[in-house]
Amino acid sequence: MSGSFNTLLAIGIFVATYGIIISEKINRTTIAFFGAVLMVLFHIIGLDKAIETIDFHTIGLLIGMMIIVNILKRTGIFEYVAIKSAKLTKGDPWRILLMLSGITAISSALLDNVTTVLLIAPVTLVITEALEINPMPLMIAQILSANIGGTATLIGDPPNIMIGSETGLGFMDFIINLAPPVLVIFVVTIFLLKFIFKAQLHVKDELKAKIMDFDEHRALKDKSLMIKSLAVLSITILGFGLHQFIHMETATVALAGASLLLLISKTDPEEIFHEIEWLTIFFFIFLFILVGALEEMGVIESIAKGVINITQGNLLFTGLLILWISGVASAFLDNIPFVATMIPLIQSIGKLSSIDITPLWWALALGACLGGNGTLVGASANVVVAGILEKHRRKISFMEYMKIGFPLMLISIGIATIYMYIFYLM
Repeated sequence: MSGSFNTLLAIGIFVATYGIIISEKINRTTIAFFGAVLMVLFHIIGLDKAIETIDFHTIGLLIGMMIIVNILKRTGIFEYVAIKSAKLTKGDPWRILLMLSGITAISSALLDNVTTVLLIAPVTLVITEALEINPMPLMIAQILSANIGGTATLIGDPPNIMIGSETGLGFMDFIINLAPPVLVIFVVTIFLLKFIFKAQLHVKDELKAKIMDFDEHRALKDKSLMIKSLAVLSITILGFGLHQFIHMETATVALAGASLLLLISKTDPEEIFHEIEWLTIFFFIFLFILVGALEEMGVIESIAKGVINITQGNLLFTGLLILWISGVASAFLDNIPFVATMIPLIQSIGKLSSIDITPLWWALALGACLGGNGTLVGASANVVVAGILEKHRRKISFMEYMKIGFPLMLISIGIATIYMYIFYLM
């Protein structure tokens, strides 16, 4: 088969697979599996190359943190935090949404957004079950807050880690340049969510009173295991913060923490591994192969080059186009291979022109990270939350999320556009 036919076939398989994922006629992991296998069967991508496209750093990080969280939840700590949070807010769902969203955004900036939702999502579900309210408003707010917060720092989101490692931009560079617009975007997003979910954030007074009668201390089941788990979690979090200096990948840190906790907790590994969200893990694996096949055919690179060629070296046009293309593309494609493609292209602009390309890195970071809020498959945190909901017999549909996430994502990119124009591109 010719290269052009293979390219069209790859695009066709990818679009069809995503179309079925959106329609939800077939389980998303099943159809992603089938689409990935078709890419290999039709020799669009070789099996060895397909395996190479899998980002085992992301997979390792997910598995490691899922093990830690599954051991930690046996201590009752999530129920404790849930009851404590609900009592501090006096059972008011809007205040709970505000509190958990703030915690999620800050934690995502200091850890990473996947680790954060793995820790906060179980707490959220405990609260919503106690108050007998729909968990969707709080879970959607959590997804949005995780991706927004993760945009602010070097370690908050994988695209930022990639940009930092290739450019030499440090932890404080990201905070100084990205934290201001992120703070504005977070406030605006939460303000809009209050109006979107206003009708759903009501709780009966008797349930609020019932929450106030709960004793959070009785929720703690195993204090010895809790101390061990929190100690290992703290060491793991410290490892995330220092991973650049100790020259260790975040996945390695997470897996080291998971293995240590399994060893010292003496919990049954079969039970712990059974509780891992394997459907979510394999969905990521197949998604990496699907996007990797497009990358192998040069589709992503062609799109990126076309975008940059249109700008003809104009800094304002280039910056805004990178911001918006990254935002929209990252809503539907995995942002890791997209950013991997964009980095050398932005570097080539610097070599071929006299413009300072530093603003372009901030445009790429803002677009790629904030764009993840657009759809349910736009970022790792989104897929993880969807998997947790399914495990608790709750389901959020692709379109249900997109109706809220995509417009809010466009607003966030709009705010980022104003920020970039005023401070970097004017």
